[in-house]
Amino acid sequence: MIPSALVLVGLAALTGGWLLLRGLGPGLRVGRILASTPVVPVDRALELAREGATRYVGVGGRIDSEAEFLDENERPLVLRRTRLELGGKRGWTAVEDRRETVPFDLAGGLERIAVDGDALDEGLVVVTRESQGTAGEVPDRIPEGTDPATPVRLRVELLSTVDHALVLGVPVVDPDRGPIMRPGLGRPLVVTTLEPADAMRLLAAGRQGTTRAATALLAGGIVALVVGIAWGVVVALA
Repeated sequence: MIPSALVLVGLAALTGGWLLLRGLGPGLRVGRILASTPVVPVDRALELAREGATRYVGVGGRIDSEAEFLDENERPLVLRRTRLELGGKRGWTAVEDRRETVPFDLAGGLERIAVDGDALDEGLVVVTRESQGTAGEVPDRIPEGTDPATPVRLRVELLSTVDHALVLGVPVVDPDRGPIMRPGLGRPLVVTTLEPADAMRLLAAGRQGTTRAATALLAGGIVALVVGIAWGVVVALA
């Protein structure tokens, strides 16, 4: 009876840990990809693209573009994503998501490789500029009928030609742009202007408690499952 109970407890703990990890959203997956992806020089990424070798790698270098645009602070940008979000019981929901991007490359030494900025979504990891208020302050930008007291936040993510970045993706050859970093092998295109450790801390910000709880449940579940199965085998052979 006890071995069966341990197995059930272990399965319940594993299920709980898995559900907690699922609740962390895409940030957890991006963090794991940042931690595990090998980084290669730009010239090696170019070789992989031209060889047709489908490999997911990281490449570091300086962001460069011949078509950058200036923001209100005179920063030369290659990408600006602006999201207006409404707060609710289930978290924040975007009601406006505007993206401005131009073709840009990642330069390393004398070599460069293009980056598919249009493919960037949850893989953009930068320090977000954020301001908060209420729906009543921006009535012309929110759905009709929204309670004026509803929390609102504006989040802006930027990539600039003054930044150095780490780009994770699959190097391929595009007929128009030549060698380029794109999503692939079931993984997103990731671009961060932070050191990998700092990027992972940013992705986990405010969720350390959930991460620790999920880890504890998974570890405890595995132990209970192994002990329960082993105990059951011993009882059956006795």
